[in-house]
Amino acid sequence: MNPHLSDLPGDPPAVPTLRVAALQMVSTPRVEENLRAAARLIDEAVLQGAELLALPEYFAIMGMRDDDKVKLREIDGHGPIQDFLAASARAHGIWLIGGSLPLCSEHPDKVLNSSLVYDPQGQRVARYDKIHLFGFRQGIESYDERATIEAGRQPAAFSTPFGRVGLSICYDLRFPELYRSLGVTELLVIPAAFTETTGRAHWEILLRARAIENQCYVLAVAQGGRHQNGRETHGNSMLVDPWGTILDRKLKGPGIVIADLERARLDEVRASLPALGHRVM
Repeated sequence: MNPHLSDLPGDPPAVPTLRVAALQMVSTPRVEENLRAAARLIDEAVLQGAELLALPEYFAIMGMRDDDKVKLREIDGHGPIQDFLAASARAHGIWLIGGSLPLCSEHPDKVLNSSLVYDPQGQRVARYDKIHLFGFRQGIESYDERATIEAGRQPAAFSTPFGRVGLSICYDLRFPELYRSLGVTELLVIPAAFTETTGRAHWEILLRARAIENQCYVLAVAQGGRHQNGRETHGNSMLVDPWGTILDRKLKGPGIVIADLERARLDEVRASLPALGHRVM
């Protein structure tokens, strides 16, 4: 059986609401500086009552070169970035999703782009390695994640008292079959560093589609601004409800998206339009 994913619904949800927050950043090439910025956003979101918080893709390092993250990669279970996430979750008693950080892979010149989840006791409860690797070329703008990233192989989800949470990272958003493979989820968390070019065209459309077709909440947490390496990320972090309605968003710059997930709203949408039960494939 896939060790990262259970198709069983598990116990009924114990709480009717869950306050969630997406922490948008404009990360730099310096890990310690990024962790301090993340800590400030975590503190602020906790003061606003957030119980589950998510950081963006590459929250700890947005290097000057693509291979900078390879030099700073951590062994699974050990390292300052992982220690920061565990300590922050434990200190605040929150669920904390480290959008992505570089972990060692089997290839000496590549990393796994991994999202790690910590529970309110600071214990790691899930890991997802990005499966779909971004490739894009338009004019002088060009990206090829395969050069420095080894693709993950398994989808991943975890359980909270509110319900099941499915994980994905950035470019995964374009592949709806990944989300179908997760089964029924109450929340999808999508950390990203979408480029301004692709984000302006597709980001919101794809996020709302994933929420509508899976009849669940979508918490999208992005990098959002001009980085020191010259890259411009789209931002526009948001929380989308199961009907496709945007509950909160942050367009550019560091900041917080925060709102409540409501079990009653999920049940209402799924009862009025029982599409999940109508699936035949």
